[in-house]
Amino acid sequence: MDRRKGSGGRDANGGGLAEATASRLRFEDADEVAEEVGMEVEVEDSAAAAEEVIGNDKTSADYYFDSYSHFGIHEEMLKDVVRTRSYQNVITQNNFLFKDKIVLDVGAGTGILSLFCAKAGAKHVYAIECSQMADMAKEIVKTNGFSEVITVIKGKVEEIELPVPKVDVIISEWMGYFLLFENMLDTVLFARDKWLADDGVVLPDKASLHLTAIEDAEYKEDKIEFWNNVYGFDMSCIKKQAMMEPLVDTVDANQIVTNCQLLKTMDISKMSSRDASFTVPFKLVAERNDFVHALVAYFNVSFTKCHKLMGFSTGPRSKSTHWKQTVLYLEDVVTICEGETLSGTMTVANNKKNPRDIDITLKYSINGQRSKVSRTQHYKMR
Repeated sequence: MDRRKGSGGRDANGGGLAEATASRLRFEDADEVAEEVGMEVEVEDSAAAAEEVIGNDKTSADYYFDSYSHFGIHEEMLKDVVRTRSYQNVITQNNFLFKDKIVLDVGAGTGILSLFCAKAGAKHVYAIECSQMADMAKEIVKTNGFSEVITVIKGKVEEIELPVPKVDVIISEWMGYFLLFENMLDTVLFARDKWLADDGVVLPDKASLHLTAIEDAEYKEDKIEFWNNVYGFDMSCIKKQAMMEPLVDTVDANQIVTNCQLLKTMDISKMSSRDASFTVPFKLVAERNDFVHALVAYFNVSFTKCHKLMGFSTGPRSKSTHWKQTVLYLEDVVTICEGETLSGTMTVANNKKNPRDIDITLKYSINGQRSKVSRTQHYKMR
């Protein structure tokens, strides 16, 4: 595995697909070119200049409670070419969805999606952002000459009022790790129910969660078994906690041992918030003789209202994204033979104390030639 971990708010937890359903998606794989420009800067009265920088008075304590106020997490997301180019292409190549329409951008961040919509001919865009980044977004909109088209509203979607009764389009990049981490989907559904016109469009409108199994002996040994003997001391109590926290990381496609199975499909235009909590069965079939150390979850999103179906995948066989994949380590090392099945159920629910966190219960079993295992494991994504 490529074990790169970012420092942005979403990393607190830390290519094409085999499935027939996913093969229909048009995955964006554009390369982004960056230029470095050297500049000479006069630094006299730098203290006064610093005071004029939006958000410069914030401290690390502020960012702890408001991680999306820091530009770093937005830089990471903007530089995610799969994510940002996909949204850009959806908007620019389907301007019939936006031309002369009222658009609501939920969780606007820097306002990048609002800017795309404005360039595509939107009549007006309301960009809602709760964090201090809203102040930056206002400045960005002004700097780029879209102040007459884009209105940035600072506040929670559930608490603000729009100056219009209905909108034609709701666009949002709401997906978190494991699709549902941070529970921003509830906010999008709230906005949909309150403001979307009867013939309105939600983008993206479909999302699906998928599961596969991997061999990962080397990293499990380093990440989990490490706690059994730390410089001669038993710290296995930490191992139990480490097992319960899913790991967000990039999985090498060569580690995949089984098929990839669709777990859950969500229709954002019709679903209720209750549909984001579920129990689903799975049946993973081994494609070779190997060992299974973990299950891996990832998601796909699609924009079905476009002239041509568009979307992207965060799976290990697709181009990497900042969402990476979510690795759930198993207590057992499962010895599996080609054609044997690892089956069970996965239960996903919002944490009762903090609904932005996710509780996952995994029940799995195998009755194979060399492994006979039945176990239940609990995970907390936080």
